[in-house]
Amino acid sequence: MFSTGIRPQDSLARQCGLVTAERGGIVINKQCQTSDADIYAIGECASWENRVYGLVAPGYKMARVVAAHLCDQPAEFDGADMSAKLKLLGVDVGGLGDAHGRTPGCRSYIYLNENQEVYKRLIVSADNRLLLGAVLVGDTSDYANLLQLMLNGIELPENPDQLILPAYAAGESRVMGVDKLPDSAQICSCFDVSKGTIIKAIADGCHTVAALKATTHAGTGCGGCIPLLTQVLNSELTRQGIEVTHHLCEHFPYSRQELFHLIRVGQIKTFDALLRQYGKGYGCEVCKPAIASLLASAWNDYILQPALVPLQDSNDNFLANIQKDGTYSVIPRSPGGEITPQQLKVIGEVATEFSLYSKITGSQRIALFGVQKDDLPEIWQRLLDAGFETGHAYAKALRMAKTCVGSRWCRYGVGDSTGLGVMLENRYKGIRTPHKMKFGVSGCTRECAEAQSKDIGVIATEKGWNLYVCGNGGMKPRHADLLAADLDQATLVRYIDRFMMFYLRTADKLQRTSVWLESLEGGIDYLRKVIIDDHLNMAQQAEEDLRLLREKYHCEWRETLDTPETRVRFHHFVNSPQRDMLVQMVPEGQQHRPAIPEERIPVALQEDK
Repeated sequence: MFSTGIRPQDSLARQCGLVTAERGGIVINKQCQTSDADIYAIGECASWENRVYGLVAPGYKMARVVAAHLCDQPAEFDGADMSAKLKLLGVDVGGLGDAHGRTPGCRSYIYLNENQEVYKRLIVSADNRLLLGAVLVGDTSDYANLLQLMLNGIELPENPDQLILPAYAAGESRVMGVDKLPDSAQICSCFDVSKGTIIKAIADGCHTVAALKATTHAGTGCGGCIPLLTQVLNSELTRQGIEVTHHLCEHFPYSRQELFHLIRVGQIKTFDALLRQYGKGYGCEVCKPAIASLLASAWNDYILQPALVPLQDSNDNFLANIQKDGTYSVIPRSPGGEITPQQLKVIGEVATEFSLYSKITGSQRIALFGVQKDDLPEIWQRLLDAGFETGHAYAKALRMAKTCVGSRWCRYGVGDSTGLGVMLENRYKGIRTPHKMKFGVSGCTRECAEAQSKDIGVIATEKGWNLYVCGNGGMKPRHADLLAADLDQATLVRYIDRFMMFYLRTADKLQRTSVWLESLEGGIDYLRKVIIDDHLNMAQQAEEDLRLLREKYHCEWRETLDTPETRVRFHHFVNSPQRDMLVQMVPEGQQHRPAIPEERIPVALQEDK
């Protein structure tokens, strides 16, 4: 079954008596007003001159017209470019301008490669000077270049066919550089951002793609302009003589990725050794935790051994998240959200005995808040004895694999999402990554585990599993991209192994997978080449490296409790057994919370006798 195009949702307008078009859609004028001048319509539900626009860019353009009209400013909607680049059933396709060649006197150039399943067609003006449209199937790498030629009316080369011929046949001049684009050239069609606007932002200090996105909004719509945006950035920085470095800090003239390779190749296992060979000075609060993360990612050694303790940040230092009042939280691992009645009982007993606030988190785990530092070892001993492990809630690592009950219990489930989620969480637990990671596994397309908002999302299908990557549900939500569809479980795990190691090796410090993907030139298409096609010839090594990291897994709290000299670190004072007397709680509902300043009772500190 195939579905093409869109159908305007105009039933409400019909019920209200608004005029609708014969083929659907709410009829609007050039100010986007409906037949009732007090009602506006924009986007796919609107019909302008018997045409419905099913893309995001025309919707934004209509919105700008409405906003201007509401502010008594002159503005008219006069149509919009419907060029688009998509992926249909795994095939890259693109169309722009007069794709059907209906302009009188136009000419066509066609390139067909049946072996590689690539078809390209250029439609040019009768005098061979201007590009009128194009169709691209199987390879859309020329899309951005051709779109700029068409939109800006740039004169074509003497032989236009070189624009769609393979590089080996067309020569070096087939791609027009961004330097030739006028400042008025539209780089981002979603938000109508010109090359001139981007250049100004670069001159004002935006020297990264992320900074340009935040300032100009270019690349924050469909994302199709990011490669061109990156080209403009690189070209302009070169023209201005600006060298942008990715050094970790002033003590290490290397990027995180470069340092990771140096650590691996040189078998370096301490900060001091790395500093002696490749750094200078004494280090700082930027490089020390970053190097701690790199060493953990490379070797997965115990992070509280004497040589590594000084590098850890406040959470890793005590294997717990420090809270606003100086107490800590304890969050044991519950793989896939599974927990036994006996384990629930132990958590309840611990929370009661130590007067802790208890809460079910968004990651299907139970958290205990208000733990004093010197109680951490005893609490974790009780939890470990009940079969729990550290949940790494304090670490830049895999936090959890959120699951629905799947086919085990749900009448809609088509896959065992719980079983797969438990396996995945246990497979990747404890591996330190550039930032925290979250997994989600749903047993059907109803998506109860919200897998498409996770760094790794898996959804069961009738044929296997769909794999989604680089989603984020946090401060800047991002819908995950489909990496591959209908995978068997062995292939699914193999792709996740490769993804994990590629992210671990190449991401910047504290870079979430969502931001990392946007920084990759080529985006999700490039990632598919690396993960699925083994474009970098790294798949076998990545799978082996991950196997070695898994073999070195250890529960950090188990190792801590088995090391008497490490347990001593959890005393609140080095020279006294006293607890932190400044911690105060007040009742809240059926539990309690930290006291705010006006609720606190003055405490007289007593000298230890």
